[in-house]
Amino acid sequence: MDKKLIIVEERCPQNHACPAVNVCPVGALTQEAHKAPVIDEAKCIKCGKCSNFCPKKALVLQTL
Repeated sequence: MDKKLIIVEERCPQNHACPAVNVCPVGALTQEAHKAPVIDEAKCIKCGKCSNFCPKKALVLQTL
C-alpha cells in the first residue's frame, strides 16, 4: 500500500517550533523559522510518527 505524507497548512498554526520535526527518525522534516514544516520525500519512510505526534493533525499520512 503506497502512502504519502502531506501538510495541511490551514491546520498548522505556524507560530512556534513544530514539535513533530524532532520526532522524525530519519530527519525528513525541517522547519524555517516558524513556517510550516517541509517534507523531504527522499528521506521520508512514511512511518507515521510525525502525523501521530502532531497536536493539530496538520501532518497527514495518506493512503494512495
